[in-house]
Amino acid sequence: MAIGKWIGGFLGLMAGGPLGAIAGFVLGSLFDKSTEPAEYNENNNNYGSQQQFYEGQRNTFRFSLLVLASYIIRADGKVMHSEMNVVRSFLRNNFGEAAVSEGEQILLKLFDQQKQLGMTEFRSAVMSSCRQLRQYMPYEQRLELLHFLVLIAQADGVVSSGEVNALRECSAELGMDASDLDSMLNLNDASTSLDAAYKVLGVSPSATDDELKAAYRKLALKNHPDRVASLGEDVRKAAEQKFQEINAAKETIWKARGMRG
Repeated sequence: MAIGKWIGGFLGLMAGGPLGAIAGFVLGSLFDKSTEPAEYNENNNNYGSQQQFYEGQRNTFRFSLLVLASYIIRADGKVMHSEMNVVRSFLRNNFGEAAVSEGEQILLKLFDQQKQLGMTEFRSAVMSSCRQLRQYMPYEQRLELLHFLVLIAQADGVVSSGEVNALRECSAELGMDASDLDSMLNLNDASTSLDAAYKVLGVSPSATDDELKAAYRKLALKNHPDRVASLGEDVRKAAEQKFQEINAAKETIWKARGMRG
């Protein structure tokens, strides 16, 4: 998909607001004004409009992902190759090879916008964008965005205080539970660390077995891959990986306690 159609599809679903302004900057710096955004009429229930709506959701997720990624990547004051490689890999695995070069071009323009606005003003635009996403994007899709941002922060093996603060800012403005971020920050270690496994489930080691089971059911329900199926099969597969890591955390605790089921 050409970048113009990618961003145009996003604008067709969520025109205006801070994200629309950022998209307009990127589009204006890459293309002429002839690019026309896709339109969606919510009163039109034919097959074509439904497909267009889902494509708009997918484009909104993808563009929003890059906007927030540009903020997290620069949170520690530098752009790491490992972080960019996480972005490239995610785009390649979830949206195809063409999305890699398209996404890199958009990221570079977002970095340019940071320089032009200054980090304080750009941060304000990103936080406003998070609040806009909070209104229009389902909670489960926002969870996938947050998970991706955590993977970027973890790319170089060290999550700096600046990156943690940026993640907490985005998480709060996206309307996420504080426990969601803590859970995702500990996913990598949950299969080998009992302490990390408890943090993934968001419970204390002193929790009862019943409390543990309830916490797991709640976490599994929020993160079930079927809840992001509208974003496409590839994004659903990415969610499945996260779901497997949540189950690994569960198994770590269940094994330590001698629990079943």
